[in-house]
Amino acid sequence: MGAERKAFPLRVDAALWAAVERAAAADLRSVNAQVECLLREAMKARGVKLDAPQPVKRGRPPKDESR
Repeated sequence: MGAERKAFPLRVDAALWAAVERAAAADLRSVNAQVECLLREAMKARGVKLDAPQPVKRGRPPKDESR
């Protein structure tokens, strides 16, 4: 299984949220992925080193050959 993800509520100004939505659409990302990307960029700018995020497995699971 992939890395554990932490969910949390976030209150954001409506104008800021709209700007994040536009940026996400321009980058073909979900708003959640865009927020995570922006947080990683901000941490990098502060000199905090983070491991690269684990890619999410996509697609269908492999066929069960035992049937």
